[in-house]
Amino acid sequence: MPGPHISKFYLIDTTLREGEQCARAHFSLKNKIQIAKGLDEFGVEYIELTSPCASPQSREDIDHIARLDLRARLLTHIRCSMEDARIAVETGVHGINLLFGTSHLLRRHSHGRSIEEIIEQAIEVIHFIQEKRLEVRFTCEDTFRSDINDLRRIYHAMDTLGLIRIGVADTVGIATPRQVYDLVAELRQSVRAGIEFHGHNDTGCAIANAFAALEAGARYIDTSILGIGERNGITPLAGMIARLYATEPALVARYNLKMLAPLARMVAQMLGVEIPFNYYIAGETAFSHKAGLHTKAVLQEPKCYEVLNPEDFGLQRTIEIGHRLTGRHAITARARAIGLQFDERELFAITATIKRLADEAPLSPRQVDRILRNWFAD
Repeated sequence: MPGPHISKFYLIDTTLREGEQCARAHFSLKNKIQIAKGLDEFGVEYIELTSPCASPQSREDIDHIARLDLRARLLTHIRCSMEDARIAVETGVHGINLLFGTSHLLRRHSHGRSIEEIIEQAIEVIHFIQEKRLEVRFTCEDTFRSDINDLRRIYHAMDTLGLIRIGVADTVGIATPRQVYDLVAELRQSVRAGIEFHGHNDTGCAIANAFAALEAGARYIDTSILGIGERNGITPLAGMIARLYATEPALVARYNLKMLAPLARMVAQMLGVEIPFNYYIAGETAFSHKAGLHTKAVLQEPKCYEVLNPEDFGLQRTIEIGHRLTGRHAITARARAIGLQFDERELFAITATIKRLADEAPLSPRQVDRILRNWFAD
């Protein structure tokens, strides 16, 4: 059952912002519209778009998407500057996400501002956006390499402004789930604003970190389709949904789960990449069972080896049979599927034959069916 903190949360999908920063990404306006509509059909609460200051085409794209009849609230992501804010408020989005680098590395090598200067500039920009009646989120970029006392000062100052959200960003994927939990839990006790978590996957912890953030009281999680973004990307949408579903299916019942695989395939095609065979939900082998011990149990009760029900995601499980690890229960099920029935002695013999042949090379389903039919005929 879900813990008391994982009850109400919102997904902020940033495929059209963070995802566009993926090395392979170059989305056309048509692509962006398809992604936005697909995410809206899936049911994410927020869609984050590239800064309108990034390029002339980026500005045009935001203006166009803002005119679509979407249920999701639209956000854009900008530097914490008045110049960017003046442009962003004219785009028709519902909210603006601000960031300021707060680690010693970014303060020294990126913008050169002190903590006092960061707070002063942020207050000016936030007041301007709030006057336009838009949502505001402020993030301390590179949160987990920032000094904890600096973070406390900044987040407290931002919270007094009545922000909708403050952002915690594992910008380089350095945090552990315990670190994420501890920081979010501390902030939850000291700020009134909702807490958003943005986690990169450089060390493979993005999903675990996002889940830890929810357990600690965060209410907003950033995701992207296929997890695309800078470098190794961020928390993948399908992976986050899988983690939540495994905790309690009711947590994700409001989403159109059958859209996950089509969304993944669509974006993979746009990027010109293959979906990894073992990818969450949409991977080729996500619901494949092979070893005889596994297939015997799955054929009787799928929950034995499936924490996710493929049918809930519009998919089907696969029982692999043409290999050296196959078992007679899998052979029996396949025989019945094509209208054949054998006694126990025959099944042992057929299974032994398939194992022996598959020692040389795996057999295709057609080859296995041929063996079964020939055996039955003989």
